[in-house]
Amino acid sequence: MNHATDRSPAQIDASYRMGFTVGEHSARHLRRMVRMFLARWDLAELTDAAELALTELVANVVRHVPDRHCNLLILRRPGGLRVEVTDRCPRPVHMMGGGVGDELAEGGRGLLLVEAVTDRWGTVPLPGGKTVWFECDAKPCSGPPTM
Repeated sequence: MNHATDRSPAQIDASYRMGFTVGEHSARHLRRMVRMFLARWDLAELTDAAELALTELVANVVRHVPDRHCNLLILRRPGGLRVEVTDRCPRPVHMMGGGVGDELAEGGRGLLLVEAVTDRWGTVPLPGGKTVWFECDAKPCSGPPTM
């Protein structure tokens, strides 16, 4: 497991883990992978949110991690999805705080998007790096429409 994930194997239905060096075009390939796993796991309704949030986390690695290396962990958990991106840059993530001049800032908006499209997100500092994660909950089926 990734250091940030303290779930027992019984709480994880399926997972995918990969370490790689990202570039400007990596997010496109990672979105395709997430889309494929979500379709296979019958969680396709989470695709838009998961793709956008993962794109933002990968963009942060490209922009802020000198060696651009990260580990990706995708977990299917009961009721939804958890995605973790771990890098070797100990600098904490920064989200725009809505202060004066923030609208002109070049960074920080991506995490606002992550917060807007996911159910939960956070960061876990690690020795020599950090993990940024998000979770998206599947919506319960309401059954057939009533007339």
